[in-house]
Amino acid sequence: MLILMHPTATAREVEAVAEKVESLGFVPHKMPGAQRIAVAITGNPGPVDPAHFSQMAGVAEAVSITKPWKLVSRETQPHDTVVTIKGPGGSVARLGGGVFGVIAGPCAVETREQTLGAARAVHRSGARLLRGGAYKPRTSPYSFQGTKVEGLKLLAEARAETGLPVVTEVIDPAHVEQVAEYADVLQIGTRNAQNFALLEAVSHSGRAVLLKRGMSSTIQEFLMSAEYIVKGGNYNVILCERGIRTFETMTRNTLDLGSIPLIKRLTHLPIIVDPSHGTGDAASVPALARAALAVGADGVMVDVHPDPTHALCDGPQSLTPEGFEHLMQELRAIAQVMKVELA
Repeated sequence: MLILMHPTATAREVEAVAEKVESLGFVPHKMPGAQRIAVAITGNPGPVDPAHFSQMAGVAEAVSITKPWKLVSRETQPHDTVVTIKGPGGSVARLGGGVFGVIAGPCAVETREQTLGAARAVHRSGARLLRGGAYKPRTSPYSFQGTKVEGLKLLAEARAETGLPVVTEVIDPAHVEQVAEYADVLQIGTRNAQNFALLEAVSHSGRAVLLKRGMSSTIQEFLMSAEYIVKGGNYNVILCERGIRTFETMTRNTLDLGSIPLIKRLTHLPIIVDPSHGTGDAASVPALARAALAVGADGVMVDVHPDPTHALCDGPQSLTPEGFEHLMQELRAIAQVMKVELA
């Protein structure tokens, strides 16, 4: 259920509604809106009688929520959530609400030279956030698993130099606090999209969360994973479509761009596209990044490596700095035509 307050409702009236929800044994979630506050209810095993709230001071209406993803649904919050990420030196990156953001950097942190080189290049070309994996969950136990804590330190050094906020993956609930010391956005990778203990842990991290779609997740399962994070009190969630597993073998994944307009209708959370992991093919990345902007995504996340042929992880899908600069020029041209702000 969603309890809509009058625009003139006082803080005390909102608090009284929250206290009433708690007295019924449920959990209230105060959700400030553009013009008024709403209070969402979770923890109820069935429908809640609106009569409990309809006569309370400051209440405009009590309405039921039909979607199972209650807090991330547009029924709960009709306007777009804008996730704002603050970097060092006062830099700010935004995703959502008509702002198209670009996240770029190496898939994996390898060396200081490689990490700083990639960070400088993507910053120079206009990326607003730096991506880089310090922990790398891999299909094969013999593949490169990441530089771990040393990688986190290199990302922090790159952030200090360029001012770019850092996005990096966390793979274990026990690592959340440590990774949050170095990162501005915690990434949940496709293999952990339904690791519910990890989703609950990042909900209390104090950091924005970038949630990738599971490689075999339906859209409903994707949104329910986001619900775990938001239910814990963290509304700074960025969804990421990164391709799903299908019968096709000539691409790494099948990039489901058709999900973007649908998800935009279903949820207020921003959604970006990862064309690098979506295809596994650097030659295909620019076209699909352009398409992501055209279908209404809130941003893209692109792998960029100074020397892709010698990358320890995902070199075939990584753009060179020169290729990324060309892509940014194309995105700026499309954004201008579409009247979209390119952050």
